[in-house]
Amino acid sequence: MDRFEQTKKAGLFGILGNLFLLIIKGTVGFIFRSQAMIADAANSAGDIFASLMTFIGNKIASEPQDRTHNFGHGKAEYIFSLFIGISMVVIAFKLLYDSIYTLIYGSELTFSWFLIFVCIITIIVKLTLYIYTKSLAKKFENILLEANTKDHRNDCIVTSFTLVSILLTLANIYWFDGVVGIGISIWICITGVKIFVESYNVLMDISLDQNTSDIILDLAHNYKEIQKVDEISSTPVGYQYVVVLTIYVDGNMSTFESHKLADQLEQNVEALDKIYKAVVHVNPF
Repeated sequence: MDRFEQTKKAGLFGILGNLFLLIIKGTVGFIFRSQAMIADAANSAGDIFASLMTFIGNKIASEPQDRTHNFGHGKAEYIFSLFIGISMVVIAFKLLYDSIYTLIYGSELTFSWFLIFVCIITIIVKLTLYIYTKSLAKKFENILLEANTKDHRNDCIVTSFTLVSILLTLANIYWFDGVVGIGISIWICITGVKIFVESYNVLMDISLDQNTSDIILDLAHNYKEIQKVDEISSTPVGYQYVVVLTIYVDGNMSTFESHKLADQLEQNVEALDKIYKAVVHVNPF
């Protein structure tokens, strides 16, 4: 339960932090006509949506198994991270259009120290959120948290370039404002596509990673009674997997002993963090 409670907090912190940044970046960006800052504000709007999807997806995923969902609701994490990826791509294309328009027809950016101040505040807030969510994502292997971590990291880099574009206006270099807007949109799009692909793979029942499969095979080979192990089959149920494997034992072994062996192996496999349930079939060798 700690996994879901921590993810819930991260989602709430993300919503509040990004809402604050959206307000100050959008206000200052429109007042001083900075396309880079407006793009940055739109990115914050997307981040609010991402944090909201994290909160909702985590709430659904935390529901235990029931009669109609025998393996729980863990895939909700990937459904909502899919929404995050799609929203990021949509926002990216809108920003790309606006930034190219600004680059072609010129920027009307008016320099202000308020723009500099907002950039610094944004970097501080986003860096704090990045460090916080990264530690949780690494601890719990949660794709929703990973998506948010990438968002926060990207925002730190993006806002740094926004800061540079604003400072360059002091030297009457205005074209960089549109270039930064284009760079931001491309960055958002690439990140969104990566999140989409990762979520899609799980929803399409991608197999267990090779390293975990090797660990399971090693566990099986630790039993001298097991003479052969078939290839492992697996399907994801959220961030964990249901695995099925067939073992071969001496045909003269009693049914009781062979099933006792299978039960012990299932318990060993289910002790792994990535395994939700293990099913071991026994055949005579």
